[in-house]
Amino acid sequence: FTNVIMVKEQAVIDGDFPTVESPNPEERKTMAMAIDLAAKEGADLVLATDPDSDRIGVALRNKKGEYVLLNGNQTLVLLLSYQLTRWAERGELDGNQYVVKTIVTSQMANAVAEHFKVKCYDCLTGFKYIAKIIRENEGKAKYIGGGEESFGYLAGDYVRDKDAVSACSLAGEGAPWAPDPARGCDRAAVPPCSRAAEAAAWAMDTMGLTLYEWLQELYVKYGFYREGLVSVVRKGKEGAELIQKMMVDFRANPPKAILGSEVVKINDFQTLETLDVKTGAKTAIEQDRSNVLQWFTADGTAVSVRPSGTEPKIKFYFGVKAPLASVADFDKTLAELDAKIEGIKKDFKLE
Repeated sequence: FTNVIMVKEQAVIDGDFPTVESPNPEERKTMAMAIDLAAKEGADLVLATDPDSDRIGVALRNKKGEYVLLNGNQTLVLLLSYQLTRWAERGELDGNQYVVKTIVTSQMANAVAEHFKVKCYDCLTGFKYIAKIIRENEGKAKYIGGGEESFGYLAGDYVRDKDAVSACSLAGEGAPWAPDPARGCDRAAVPPCSRAAEAAAWAMDTMGLTLYEWLQELYVKYGFYREGLVSVVRKGKEGAELIQKMMVDFRANPPKAILGSEVVKINDFQTLETLDVKTGAKTAIEQDRSNVLQWFTADGTAVSVRPSGTEPKIKFYFGVKAPLASVADFDKTLAELDAKIEGIKKDFKLE
């Protein structure tokens, strides 16, 4: 790609990162200068990484001309859908490929993998667990891509950690699509092209859709999945004890319903057991042990809770979904799902 515009003020090596409060692309204000420049230049795609280039930030323009900052789940679903679509079109999916996501990442990734009949591994939070699965499958099956909700994606198995360079600056395995040089990307001159930018160019050339429009079409196809996250900070020794007590209480008295929908399944990654609430049957979870709980309800809602391993906080992950009949219903359904997440927060007294 040759039509790349840099933010000059942020293209300066300075470990103090003076143009931002925090150099984390998860925050919209961190990408504000890039988004402002994109609006001025009429750019289709805004890309950023954090300083060590493992997190990828993506902002896309909607039909109103506004730039929407994707969350990590949306970025993962887009890139995973693009990779699997291209592999399928090339006839290279033979049942011996797989993708990986973490247990707190959107269930939409599972739906996409199921559609393409590709195995989807769910692992604990952290790319070391994704790397472990890649290592265990060496010589047996081919890793395509995967990641986690915290803005991390890994395309191909060249790097065994979340890698914004391959997600944002490399096409990953095999440069699967040769873009039109007239559109500003010459694969012969720039091997390989940007994964995210390649996907954007492919979507426009093949479907006449922007990446944001394609994401909406994917919601129509697979269902509209929406996620939320609340981090409860409890500092000091008393805070650490309170967090542990919360986990003990959740195990002793798990919710029977979440926002009116009956809990039908519980995953406990400390005991490594899945409980079918209706039958009482327990099955083993083939996973590393971790202090994580998950509840799944009859209406497809998922809530996960886990203490942070590095900070004095406990994290609550929410996942809800609803059918999306057409893109015309996008804004209405989005508002309904966001309202549902707010309702779940109230259920858990996390307002």
